[in-house]
Amino acid sequence: MHSVRTPSTHESLLIRLSDGEDGDAWQEFTARYGGLIRGYASRWGLQPADCDDVLQEVLLALSRALPEFRYDPERGKWRSYLKAITTRLLSRKTHQRSAALGLEDIAPGDASALVTDSSEVETWWETAWREYHVRRALTRLAREFNERDRIAFTLHALEGRSVKDTANTLGMSIDQVYQAKSRILRRVSQLVHEQVADEG
Repeated sequence: MHSVRTPSTHESLLIRLSDGEDGDAWQEFTARYGGLIRGYASRWGLQPADCDDVLQEVLLALSRALPEFRYDPERGKWRSYLKAITTRLLSRKTHQRSAALGLEDIAPGDASALVTDSSEVETWWETAWREYHVRRALTRLAREFNERDRIAFTLHALEGRSVKDTANTLGMSIDQVYQAKSRILRRVSQLVHEQVADEG
């Protein structure tokens, strides 16, 4: 007896997007992936307004492609498809040249043919991808950790302030700062692992 695979969260979102009429789905997609796309675009040297333009162009390209979209994780990961589309648009924007293929001709699962071999671009994408997942995880932490611990983590772990300075600023002991950092880092790691598995 074969078990039926339950669609992941992002697969369910893509199914809603493919309908073409679900405005809430596009808002959810933008809220979920907008920061990732903008962050990746910024590493190509684009100004914030141009990064916003790239996001809009990605949304337009997806709106054309997704009505025929059928997600098949065996043919390729969603992140690879999104990377391929965004990279193609960024290449056009930054190099001012026409691509050999139109975005509407890119079939989901065929993204590997479009991904650049540049190790630098690959690094840019991976960095943006990691930051995207860490931001998502940190947003979820608001429901699990008190505000003081989250601020301590931000100041010490993310902004690089010394543990002594962080403790003095927040009226905490040095041990409390270390404990907050340890607990939150461990939870962030768990959440990122879950998110990556869900993304495909």
